[in-house]
Amino acid sequence: MIATAIFLLVLFVITLSVAAYSTYGERKVAAFLQDRIGPNRAGPFGILQPLADGTKMFMKEDFVPLHANKKLFLLGPAIAMVTALLTGVVIPWGGTLTVFGTTINLQGADPEIGILYVFAMVSIGVYGIMLGGWASNNKFALLGAVRAASQMVSYELGMGLSIVALVMLTGTLSLSGIVDYQIAHGWGIIQQPLGFLLFLVCAFAETNRAPFDMPECETELVGGYHTEFSSMRLGFYLFAEYTNMFISSAVISTLYFGGYHVPGLASLGLDPNVAAIIGVAAMFAKTFFFIFFFMWVRWSVPRFRFDQLMNLGWKKLIPLGILNILLTGGIHYLFNH
Repeated sequence: MIATAIFLLVLFVITLSVAAYSTYGERKVAAFLQDRIGPNRAGPFGILQPLADGTKMFMKEDFVPLHANKKLFLLGPAIAMVTALLTGVVIPWGGTLTVFGTTINLQGADPEIGILYVFAMVSIGVYGIMLGGWASNNKFALLGAVRAASQMVSYELGMGLSIVALVMLTGTLSLSGIVDYQIAHGWGIIQQPLGFLLFLVCAFAETNRAPFDMPECETELVGGYHTEFSSMRLGFYLFAEYTNMFISSAVISTLYFGGYHVPGLASLGLDPNVAAIIGVAAMFAKTFFFIFFFMWVRWSVPRFRFDQLMNLGWKKLIPLGILNILLTGGIHYLFNH
């Protein structure tokens, strides 16, 4: 129990740190793509910029609109942040470490329904956006909240269908079980390329990242669902978005890129602890690559119109998801009979 508690505390700190420095990374990636320098004043190469931004958020006045529903206004960002942090508990970040005779499993919890737990947390997170937008008593915030809800519902279906095919293949809903299957039979990207593409597109929509950032579309809705928020309440919404991007990248790496698996590592005969550390490093390398990919797409692809976004979700991704399930079932039947 103590080892698990320490691991969860370390995971909590790492998640917040990655979310904070993703803001710095995003500004640096945007600057690189636009031939600019980016943050370069707070510390060497601007490395202390996230700390300066966090301090600014804490120091700003916490403003609550006069006619807002105050309880729900406070509850919205809390739900968004808490659900974002809870999702990473079931992700296998590595194998096992043995420290002073104590074996530490580098996964907070391994329920049999791990992937369903991830979906549940993502589904609850949208309530934070809905409550915050509605409770603000602002028409722009309400429009952003309604957009977020309809977008989440639409793209969760496509994401769920992509996962159904993967579960048919691996025979388990446990994330560690899915990783074990990939270690034995090859990475999910090889066996489920269409499913990976569907999941990746839906992950962009679920995290409200461009080109699916309609709920906070500045050119139409001022700031979207968090228009009326300030201080750390606004900070929680922004942190939740970057935390969700980090967790989504980790889930993609787990489901389709073998998680902490490094091909050929087991044949080297390394010390188990060294192999476990290399596995953790590989997991984070894959995750950081997808975080960079999220940022790259944001600064390269224009935003969809809302009707285009809905058409893509309902008329393209859902039929493709059903087709992927049928293909997976057909191929599985042919090879096993």
